[in-house]
Amino acid sequence: MCEAGDQAGPGHRENAGPAFSALLEDSAEDLYEHAPCGYLSTLLDGTIAKINATLLGWLGRERDEVVGRLRFADLLTVGGRIYHETHFAPLLRMQGELGGVAFELKAADGTRLPVLVTSAVKTGSDGEAQLIRTTIFDARDRRAYEQELLRAREEAERERDRVQRLARTLQQTLLPPALPEVPGLEVAAYYHPASADEVGGDFYDLFPLTGGRWGFFLGDVSGKGATAAVMTSLARYTLRAAAVSDPDPVAALSLLNTALHQEYRGSDPRYCTVIHGHLERRGDGAAITLATGGHPPALLIRAGGASRFLSAPGGQLVGAFAHARFTAVDVLLEPGDTLLLYTDGLTEARADGRVRYSEEQLQTDLAGLTPATAPSVIGAVTDLLAGFGDGVEDDTALLALSIPLHGGDRA
Repeated sequence: MCEAGDQAGPGHRENAGPAFSALLEDSAEDLYEHAPCGYLSTLLDGTIAKINATLLGWLGRERDEVVGRLRFADLLTVGGRIYHETHFAPLLRMQGELGGVAFELKAADGTRLPVLVTSAVKTGSDGEAQLIRTTIFDARDRRAYEQELLRAREEAERERDRVQRLARTLQQTLLPPALPEVPGLEVAAYYHPASADEVGGDFYDLFPLTGGRWGFFLGDVSGKGATAAVMTSLARYTLRAAAVSDPDPVAALSLLNTALHQEYRGSDPRYCTVIHGHLERRGDGAAITLATGGHPPALLIRAGGASRFLSAPGGQLVGAFAHARFTAVDVLLEPGDTLLLYTDGLTEARADGRVRYSEEQLQTDLAGLTPATAPSVIGAVTDLLAGFGDGVEDDTALLALSIPLHGGDRA
């Protein structure tokens, strides 16, 4: 079979030569006229000299109303004509070719067709420009795709704004709107969210108790989002209720531990760390009892500049065990002293995006505040957080209490 084909082949091709050539010529012309893109040839002044059927079909025009009568710029929208005359045409003359430029063609019925235009200047043997050849690609699908992307992006931004507003609103409900004024005491607090999209699990509060005493706490629940918000709300209001009914902060943490363990002991166990204290005025100062449940130790800054961490070893995570152990420590705040409570979002931040911050570094950085006050300490730590930038990977809550250096009640 192959031999027969080989013998017949040459003679067949020779006999079909003229017809084959004619077919090639016809195919080339047909390809030009009905190509999947528009072809256009113009004189140097832009007058259309040749145009294929594809482009005429897109424009809804006849050949005799275009060739020799219109310029390429006449097919463009007003904005396109301005851009063509001021940018496209000058660049084409300088460079000799220009590709992938977006325009809109104006069809006979007034509709607009988004296209991508590529043009090249044809020169003669003497190097002189003769005409301009232009290829035009239909960009309707691309434009529709771009518009869909833009719509999806705008929708995503609206959704993100909605989520952020919801997160801010929910977060505000988990924190006191303002700290109360405590006679003879300066107080300050700050909350730094690591993400605008999620509700964090850090919380704090300061509230009056009976007999002139005050209760306060600061904590951090596991996780983020709506579940963390629910747990934060439960922890905050359980602690407030427990503090009112029992003067012992350790007992209040035990009550909170029972509530959380019963609520979250299933397939999704959760816990929190808390530091909880009671404060009572003593002369010019204040006696404080601090109970801790797995939380970073409070930092005590004395009036003379010396500082130390108030460690109460042995305090376990709140809610993690059915029968957790909690410990307490007593301290007397004197005039000029400040007590700082914080969550681990501060001490676990990355300085310069690399090195983990630490409790020791915090103590060093606050050593120069003499005498320290609650507002000045919170201001200094706020500046530290701002300096960490993206290095703050977790939410951070701060609460500071101080005794004015010269005593006396605030108005």
